[in-house]
Amino acid sequence: MVFKGQAEYSVDSKGRVSIPAKMRGVLNPEAQNTFTITRGFEECIFLYPLDQWAEIEEAIGALNMFNPDARTFVRAIMMWADEATLDGQGRVTISRPLLDFADVDGRALIIGAFDHIEIWDPDRFDEYMDQQPDDYETLAERVMNM
Repeated sequence: MVFKGQAEYSVDSKGRVSIPAKMRGVLNPEAQNTFTITRGFEECIFLYPLDQWAEIEEAIGALNMFNPDARTFVRAIMMWADEATLDGQGRVTISRPLLDFADVDGRALIIGAFDHIEIWDPDRFDEYMDQQPDDYETLAERVMNM
C-alpha cells in the first residue's frame, strides 16, 4: 500500500473531508476503512490506515519511557490521536482541535505521503514549499544518495 498524488476538497461544517478514491483504493482490508488521525509535522494532519498505525503503536511501545523526549513525543502524538472510519461517501471526520492546529478551514489539500495521508491548508502548504531551501533535484540527490 502506497499513497500518492494530491487532491483538494472542501471541509464541511462537521469537519468531514473526502479521501480521494485512488487513495481509498489502496487501503488494505486489514485497515477496515479506518484511519488513525493525529497531529503531523509542519502543522499538517496525518492519517494512518488502522493496520499501519498498529506498527507505529508497536514502535511507540518500544520507546524508553525513562527518556523525557520519548515521553514528550508519546504525549504529543497520542493526545491528538483519534480513529475515524470512512463514511458511505468516502469521507472522514476530523476533530475541530486538529483542524484548528493545521489551520484547515473550508479547503483541504490531501497529499499521499507513501505510508500515510497528509491534510494541509492549501495556502500553508504553498508557504511551506516556498520556504524550502533546496530545489527538488538537490533534495533528491541528498536524500536518495544518488
